[in-house]
Amino acid sequence: MEFQDVVRRRTMVRRYSEEPVDPALVDRALDNATRAPNAGFTQGWAFLRLDTPDDVRRFWAASTDAASLERPSAWLAGLMTAPVVIVPCSSKAAYLDRYAEPDKGWTDRDETRWAKPFWHMDAAMASLLILQTVTDAGLGACFFGVHAAHEPRLRAELGIPDDYDPVGVITIGHRLPDSAATRSGSPTRRARTPWRDVVHHGHWGGLEGQTGH
Repeated sequence: MEFQDVVRRRTMVRRYSEEPVDPALVDRALDNATRAPNAGFTQGWAFLRLDTPDDVRRFWAASTDAASLERPSAWLAGLMTAPVVIVPCSSKAAYLDRYAEPDKGWTDRDETRWAKPFWHMDAAMASLLILQTVTDAGLGACFFGVHAAHEPRLRAELGIPDDYDPVGVITIGHRLPDSAATRSGSPTRRARTPWRDVVHHGHWGGLEGQTGH
């Protein structure tokens, strides 16, 4: 698939068939993820791969309250059909350690030196490469967050260490047509903003295509 096709076809898929996902595709997606840009070549990410029915069930049981599991919404019921779940994680400690090394010029692990949490940003860029790889293979994927209240239980169930933080969840599978309920997400109600409306050229007061500020 051409790159522009991957970009334009990538969408959040929330309903999957029972067809298994080729493990080689998951391998390729994770390999591509590790080629994402990352500050200081820290590579402070990790990916929890859940690709057996038992492990996927354990994920949903740990990340969802009992009432929702018993009577899931259409959105949740659709996502739960995915045969593969990836939990990308970031390590702040890895970045603080890396930038205290001699070639970076800092002598301590002071978190206030960081204007933004690049550990989360880098893991997010790696996650996008997973989404794009899955799209390129003709399958579907969805990125969504972990509810804060459920994170401690998820960590305990899946053994996520304290120095790694889950930045989200990616479901992967063969796409099924969306149901009426899963088609009711934000993209069905909100138009995509044209890129020229969000690009400021040379100065924030001047939008792309305008001749003055």
